[in-house]
Amino acid sequence: MEQKLKRSWTEINLSALRKNYTIYQSLQPAGRKIMAVVKADAYGHGDVETAKALSELGCTDFAVSNSEEALKLRHAGIKGQILILGYTPVDQAQALFENEITQALVSEEYAEALAKSGFAVKAQFALDTGMRRIGLNADDPENCERAIRKYAALLTLTGVFTHLCVADTETPEAIDFTKKQIQLYEAVVKRIGDLQLPYCHCMNSAGGLWHDSEFSCFSRLGIVLYGLKPDFANTLPEGIEPVLEWKSVVSMVKEISKGDTVGYGRAYRANQTMRIATVTTGYADGYHRLLSNRGYVLIHGKKAPIVGRVCMDQFMVDVSEIENVSLGTEVVLIGRSGSEVLTADDMAQMVGTIGYEIVCDISKRVKRYFIDSSWQTA
Repeated sequence: MEQKLKRSWTEINLSALRKNYTIYQSLQPAGRKIMAVVKADAYGHGDVETAKALSELGCTDFAVSNSEEALKLRHAGIKGQILILGYTPVDQAQALFENEITQALVSEEYAEALAKSGFAVKAQFALDTGMRRIGLNADDPENCERAIRKYAALLTLTGVFTHLCVADTETPEAIDFTKKQIQLYEAVVKRIGDLQLPYCHCMNSAGGLWHDSEFSCFSRLGIVLYGLKPDFANTLPEGIEPVLEWKSVVSMVKEISKGDTVGYGRAYRANQTMRIATVTTGYADGYHRLLSNRGYVLIHGKKAPIVGRVCMDQFMVDVSEIENVSLGTEVVLIGRSGSEVLTADDMAQMVGTIGYEIVCDISKRVKRYFIDSSWQTA
């Protein structure tokens, strides 16, 4: 890697990505495939690169958020099914049709508008089994059946799906709610069985690990594909590991005196003489400002606490107890340094969010480097 590019960057391990995919697939029931969720630039990991790496393993089904993401994949040469999980303006129906993109039908009103476009777009109905986000209300299976049959004749309907909103939670209440969601979904699927829709699915990353339905042709593999947890309390299958590391460098090391204050708002005051280092990443790179005076980074296998507020382009850390820190020293923001590991899930816990947000928020000015050690399946 060129030294001039070493400011703030991520390293995405495609070998680890393939390994995670293969481990997860091995845990699925016979006949169930994986739909790889690569929305939001593959959760910040690079959608085209991720899809190409998984295509090499035989993955033929991908899920995205919107038409822009779908068309980007298609124009990059990604084959197979690309399902848009969210809303697409109806005036883009022709592009969906011509590029064989599958569109989620978020409501009957939306299905009607899409049908009137004059293009027999590939589509799948979303079912609302309790999340109350999008889809036909599965509490009324008779009405769901009516709508599905109606638009099966007007669009190229290929399936139905739902989302399990607490499949990652192990409380009795959450487990019961997930079971109810699956039952509502299955009731609708059974009513339309004669349509022989090829793609009916209800399992997400967590669902595919800790729940089951014989009526789910896919597990939609999202966050676990990237080696992160759906919920911090979860334990992932052995061998699954984070795919992304985020790194930066030190631009300056300085000694400050007892009583000196650090950064904007003078939010940190030194209670003794100390050495601090400036790190060349900030909140404009997606590094969370709530990590101010709270988070830490890894340098030479040791923890370096953040002192003062995270700035737009840089922040400061305490390196008083870490030797040999100087201009250009590598700083691990997310990843491994020596025996220490700091994950996006760990960082999320510090600021009260989820690992998804941490990796999705890494900005485009942070250079992505893709590493592939030619990992092979067993």
